[in-house]
Amino acid sequence: MRNLYFLFFFMMFSVYGQTKMSSSQAEALRNLVKEQAETTKTIKSDFIQYKHLDFLSNDIITKGELRFKSPNLVKWAYTEPFEYSVIFKNETLFVDDEGKKSQVDLGSNKMFKQLNQLIIKSVKGDMFDEQEFNIAYYALPHGSEVHFSPKDSKLLEYISSFQIIFSAKGDVEQVKMLEPSGDYTKIEFKQRTLNSRLDDAIFNP
Repeated sequence: MRNLYFLFFFMMFSVYGQTKMSSSQAEALRNLVKEQAETTKTIKSDFIQYKHLDFLSNDIITKGELRFKSPNLVKWAYTEPFEYSVIFKNETLFVDDEGKKSQVDLGSNKMFKQLNQLIIKSVKGDMFDEQEFNIAYYALPHGSEVHFSPKDSKLLEYISSFQIIFSAKGDVEQVKMLEPSGDYTKIEFKQRTLNSRLDDAIFNP
């Protein structure tokens, strides 16, 4: 029985390739990521998004480009298999669905505003707020994975946790947002470039 237990334990860590970080390792990661976040003025990145829904046999895969400019300009431009863009600007969400435009006032909706702030923080990787989240740290073979579970009960109705994978340099490589239903959205970042020039016109709706 004990041998079966150790075999199961070994298989779990072989599959997931992660182990719990020590407190000193977690502190070193926080310092590395926060230092990077403080010096990050712009982000340009391609991304692949996987939307997992339990009732579908395959994930919905979309591709696009992310643009971020400090302090709070974010644009998600989906390019495949359709064109669709979302811009967060001045507490307003602008949506362009193949030419059909709409907007939402985030300032008048506390939940949307909170989600917008979380998106900005997750893109930069700086979500280490223990007043807002229960946080668990894991070491990966070539980086780190951190799980953020919201303490706000209303937010938990929409998101059960954020899971962020960092490279050894502290760059955000993947963000996974899990819903209470078990469905999730996973975004993998590719060709990520920091602090290159970005015109404000990019964020015009």
